[in-house]
Amino acid sequence: MQDERYPVVVWGGGTGGVAAALQAGRSGTATLLLTPGAWLGGMVSAAGVCCPDGNELTPWQTGLWGALLRELARREPEGLDHNWVSCFGYRPATAEAILREWVAAVPQLDWWPNTRLLAVKRQQDRVERLVVERPAASQYAGQPVTLHTRDGIVIDGSDRGELIALAGAGYRLGWEAKERWQEPSAPTAGAIATESFFTEQPVQSPTWVAMGQLQHEAPRRGEERPLPEPFAGATASFGLERTITYGRLPGGLVMLNWPLHGNDWHEGLAAAFNPDQGRQRALERAMQAHSLAFATALEQASGGWIKLAQVYPRSVAEASLQGPSPLALMPYWREGRRLKGLSTVIEQQLLPVGSGARLAPLPWHDGTMEAVAVGNYANDHHYPGDDWPLAPKSCPWGGRWTGTPFCIPFSALVSRDTANLMAADKAISTSHMANGATRLQPLVLNVGQAAGLAAALCQRQGCLPAQLPVLQLQRALVLDGQAPAGPLPLWDTPWHHPDWRQRQLAALQDPSLLGGDGTLAASTAAEGLGRLDPGWTGAPPEPHERLWEGWLRSDTAGRYTLETESGAWPVITLEPALHRWLQQLEAPRAARLVGCANPWGPWLRLSRLAV
Repeated sequence: MQDERYPVVVWGGGTGGVAAALQAGRSGTATLLLTPGAWLGGMVSAAGVCCPDGNELTPWQTGLWGALLRELARREPEGLDHNWVSCFGYRPATAEAILREWVAAVPQLDWWPNTRLLAVKRQQDRVERLVVERPAASQYAGQPVTLHTRDGIVIDGSDRGELIALAGAGYRLGWEAKERWQEPSAPTAGAIATESFFTEQPVQSPTWVAMGQLQHEAPRRGEERPLPEPFAGATASFGLERTITYGRLPGGLVMLNWPLHGNDWHEGLAAAFNPDQGRQRALERAMQAHSLAFATALEQASGGWIKLAQVYPRSVAEASLQGPSPLALMPYWREGRRLKGLSTVIEQQLLPVGSGARLAPLPWHDGTMEAVAVGNYANDHHYPGDDWPLAPKSCPWGGRWTGTPFCIPFSALVSRDTANLMAADKAISTSHMANGATRLQPLVLNVGQAAGLAAALCQRQGCLPAQLPVLQLQRALVLDGQAPAGPLPLWDTPWHHPDWRQRQLAALQDPSLLGGDGTLAASTAAEGLGRLDPGWTGAPPEPHERLWEGWLRSDTAGRYTLETESGAWPVITLEPALHRWLQQLEAPRAARLVGCANPWGPWLRLSRLAV
């Protein structure tokens, strides 16, 4: 048996895993990333969830999420404006290639793909060692390798919390009753005890994404055919064309990840957390078959407008970025085991408080304001049947609805009973209800970044995660040289604003400066960091933008339309400065604006006024 030592070891496979490993290595700490397959991006690439949800506004486009988004926009020849479920869409191979290049560029980071996690050995309150097996083609020729971790930091960056379970650390799996934390959307203890639904659905329903390829013009109305059971209701709400273009990607590729009588999978989910590998493989085969059946039903209903695409290699062990398979290499797990952390994110911590408030309360723990990442997804749970009723947390903004922001506290990443263990993906310490808003790609990337940077700081200072001064971690995130990340939700300050760093640092130093509307208090004006110049419109140029001219109108619901020579376009913006300008529109006027068209939204995503 071989022996290795790394100060930071990340069990990956999830998006948060690669983010944590990347940040720890970039921060100068020798780091080992282990992944069970040959692709390392998790849901942003290997699982095919290529229409990111949440963190779409430019104030939230910070950290590794923002860096990845801008690199995707640079590399995709047709841009990212292709669907209506998200403001962005990209091909999975593009994201995977970027992440691999970033990992390869870090001298302090080693990546072992196709690794099996055989055992996790614990002594008292520490993860002492991991036992893994590498493929026969590696230098260890299939022999077990012991990774000694007692003096290091171990991070679970998987979707289902696999290392957490093997380490014997405390975790939650399933539903928590309303009586536990008084979450407004949680079921009662009586319902959980008496209704079979709650045992049959221990987690949110996963999806095995399949990829389709559009072939020609969409079928005309009347030429569409009904879908067979169990997919008969899939097109009832939006029609066949919108059902298909929901997840359209560059080049006419289509992400099939449809929740309404589509390819979500609801049966036998307990097998995903059973150590019996045979049961897990049977579940995976059933999910794959279900998604292929859904894709075939769409092909038949559309008269061949969509067909199965050739996107992925046939096996999760193959490193190729192209292949003959339409199936993603792993399921999109929306939920798994959730760490019992030093604190737990519950639903109330996601919801705006007070009349007119647009952000959730800042997270405090033991007298310290602990925010390390911002999310804003509206909360969404996937189960069979009707939508689960959830407390609202959205507001109109920029011509559309967006989720109100909330913060993830550092203590939710830290195990309460295993001193050198952190979580970096969906396995952070949240309630079942809160998981519906914390599980999305952008937030998970930045949570992973925070975990990796914390691990590096702990190693540098010789301390454990629970002992790390949180303000030091927060400042390091803001001041990071490659992917500066904003721990706080400053609604009016986009990532590209020249005072972005100073404004984040000011609010971190004195959180009372951050008002309920998400802006810094006017008292900071003396330092030049008060309310932003209302005339500032400095959104940077982006690929594929163009000038749009026409007659701009608004309605009473806060929606905008630009009437151009080519027709009327709905208008949206992700930029605070343009949002403020649009709010002042009292009557129709001529306008010249810059942005990108999305015919499948349909909308114009505008970023600034033309000079």
